[in-house]
Amino acid sequence: MDTVTVVMTQKNRRRVKVILDKGPAFNLSHAVAVEAGLHEGQTLSPNDIESLKSTDQLHRSMNSALRYIGLRPHSEVEVKSRLIRHGFDIDTIKEALAKLKKQGFVDDIAFAQFWRENRENFGPRSRRLMELELKQKGVDAETIAEATKDVDDEQSAYRAAQKKARSLTGLDYQSFRKRMGPFLKRRGFGYELSNRTINRIWQEQSSELPD
Repeated sequence: MDTVTVVMTQKNRRRVKVILDKGPAFNLSHAVAVEAGLHEGQTLSPNDIESLKSTDQLHRSMNSALRYIGLRPHSEVEVKSRLIRHGFDIDTIKEALAKLKKQGFVDDIAFAQFWRENRENFGPRSRRLMELELKQKGVDAETIAEATKDVDDEQSAYRAAQKKARSLTGLDYQSFRKRMGPFLKRRGFGYELSNRTINRIWQEQSSELPD
């Protein structure tokens, strides 16, 4: 069995360069090198080298995913798509996702609940639109249905309109309606619900409806 001699030189704090006496040099994550117990003058078989490279790919893919998830929660499909864009092979991605799911870092049920709560708190919208957004994120239909089952469109439209109304003070009714109507439509609310909501908000602001 062919073997090679390893000479490791520090490339930076996170990566090391593995120089072989036969074949091209390659880089490894410092953590992978330490875990494998690599040291200068060590002898490795071709299988050892391939195993190190595979482990390094997994380590880097998980780090990439964790950095992404650290910004905000993401669905499994979103994490997978990011890793594909970053050039990781599909087997590495599958293994990384399995580990991340087991550790609770990737969880579509928790993600769907986060998405719902975030929308309700910062950008209320209709249940239908929320379901569409989650579908676009790759969340399955059963998880979507469970996360959105008790969304109240009446209350969501009211909260959305309340926030929007703060920027519409001083307008007459027709101007108010002209601005509020399309806004509620973009948030996924139907015509009748939008009408009720517009009149409710206007009445609360002016204490009377227009003639």
